[in-house]
Amino acid sequence: MMKKTFLSREKSHPRSRGFTLVELLVVISIIVILLSAGALGVRNLTSGKGTAAAVSNCEAIFSEARTTAVGIGTNTRVLIDVNDPTDRGSYLRKLVVAVEGIDPTTNRPNGQWSMSSRGYILPDNVYFSKTYSVASGANNLTESTVRFTNLAANNEANNRRYLAYEFNGQGICRTPGAKFIIGSGTRQGSQEPQTQGKTLDFGGFAIWTNGSTSTLRSPTQMGLPATVKNF
Repeated sequence: MMKKTFLSREKSHPRSRGFTLVELLVVISIIVILLSAGALGVRNLTSGKGTAAAVSNCEAIFSEARTTAVGIGTNTRVLIDVNDPTDRGSYLRKLVVAVEGIDPTTNRPNGQWSMSSRGYILPDNVYFSKTYSVASGANNLTESTVRFTNLAANNEANNRRYLAYEFNGQGICRTPGAKFIIGSGTRQGSQEPQTQGKTLDFGGFAIWTNGSTSTLRSPTQMGLPATVKNF
């Protein structure tokens, strides 16, 4: 009679060897490195998408201002808040459209401005560039304190200083050749925004005499230097 031979459970299923402490530390280190690199990539990708989306939204605001000017037959302005550097919510981030009233007797603009929309806030860590917007040809941008007649005197948007792009009643831009440049950066306290030297995180468009806009696709078109530090 043949004898049946059975392998022991230990031989048929050898026990798996566990990880050593050194191996675990190596694996953890690799995971930390990968997570750090991934977070950096996502942050850069997010900032780039934020800038690109903001450029499109801002072009729509300029189109709104021009259309309103033609529709009503009066002056309109796209205003950028430059009032208080300590205001992290609005400074270089908030845009509003303002409409100049018309005198019913003379049928001419009367110098009184009203806000026509709630405005638009640029995404987090995206700021308007006074330096490169002005240096790019918008040297006749006006900065002034604006009082909106349709807002209460104590409204947070009232009696603040704004930088203005203006259209007349025919939709003609009164700042011809102006550029609107924004970019992603960081701020420390009340300091002006700073960048990490990356021109890829900037975007903008040119405003032509007829009021139309053209998106600027490269740092050269935007008038940016090879390395950007200040806004």
